[in-house]
Amino acid sequence: MQHSSHRIDDVDPFFVFDYTPLDAADHLTTDQRLTTYWDVEAGNRGPAPVPTWLVQDSGAVDTDLGVLKTGKEADVFLVERATVTGASDSSCLLAAKRYRDADHRSFHRSAIYAEGRGVRRSRDQRALAKGTAYGRQVAAGRWAYAEWEALCRAWEHGVPVPYPVSLDGTEILMEFIGDDDGEAAPRLAACGHDADLLDHLWQQAREVVLQLAERGWAHGDLSAYNLLAHRHRLVVIDLPQVVDVITNPQGPELLHRDCTTVAAWFGQRGVGADGEALFAEALALAT
Repeated sequence: MQHSSHRIDDVDPFFVFDYTPLDAADHLTTDQRLTTYWDVEAGNRGPAPVPTWLVQDSGAVDTDLGVLKTGKEADVFLVERATVTGASDSSCLLAAKRYRDADHRSFHRSAIYAEGRGVRRSRDQRALAKGTAYGRQVAAGRWAYAEWEALCRAWEHGVPVPYPVSLDGTEILMEFIGDDDGEAAPRLAACGHDADLLDHLWQQAREVVLQLAERGWAHGDLSAYNLLAHRHRLVVIDLPQVVDVITNPQGPELLHRDCTTVAAWFGQRGVGADGEALFAEALALAT
């Protein structure tokens, strides 16, 4: 048998790749990690089409830049994802929502919102009912997954939510809503009193409620504090408590609260916002 030899300059450049050495992780600081994007299951990565701004390089590094928001159930961190080797040099900002561990969280509203949601394993159901340490661990994963599913379905339905990037255990990585310098978009509650702008934002808030209702959903906790106003555009956040208006006995009541709470905020600022009319329209869509 004859063996042919090839000079190195005969190699097609198409088959030459940059790579990251396996020991690259040794040089990362405590607030850095190699991206987990390709480590999670395919179903735990965001829906197609993937936005062009998202860095998907398997050798990219995620760096925590600071805390964006703290809460009773979860904290949200600003994360920069950047390529560190190879010919390309790209980066993007993400928001990492991390549900608290069993010793530091309080799902004080869970009973209302979890009605109608099943738990597959009887062991998990018993642990949730008893409030054991394992049960609280199950709850964190359950709420993270509920929010992940809601974000994905809402995004696919055209609801203005942050693009869901990936789910890894009790951490959701999603699109950062804000400026390129890391300045987060303000909550609606921080908006001024410009009449034209407020009327424009009210129309968007109505659309959010109606788009969710078309899926049979109520946000469940909609207010001026979980609507972000970014460049005159509303983006809805905090969706772990989204409820099915039909299967959850509290669904219609929660939908009504969403409508009247948001309408009241706008009404107090001179906008002709009718929460009851919005509720009637949304309920008809949801049922």
